[in-house]
Amino acid sequence: QVQLVESGGGIVQAGGSLRLSCVASGVIGDTLMMAWFRQAPGKEREFVAAISRSSRKLAYTESVKGRFTTSRAGAENTVFLQMNSLTPEDTGVYWCAAVFGRWDAAYGGLGDYKYWGQGTQVTVSS
Repeated sequence: QVQLVESGGGIVQAGGSLRLSCVASGVIGDTLMMAWFRQAPGKEREFVAAISRSSRKLAYTESVKGRFTTSRAGAENTVFLQMNSLTPEDTGVYWCAAVFGRWDAAYGGLGDYKYWGQGTQVTVSS
């Protein structure tokens, strides 16, 4: 059974940075496509970023391009979300998600992912 555990959330002032981590367990000899989603209070969960199984393909939602970077630790199922220039609009619960999927694809749909972490809170104060 694949399990995902996020860490790194917290409270930061606007303009600051945070780095989220997601570690997947229960996978032997294979690589997951992994993604980040978030949900702000009163809003629907939305796609933030994804990295393909090959790590060659990255995808970001428009609002975070140039500020957020997702990466993988080598060929492992550990991914990071480096978040810079944070604004209060980035506040929300951030989830890590994963699926095996196509080797060189980075899906952006909520329903594309089979495995989900428990979420970590990110709060950006103004």
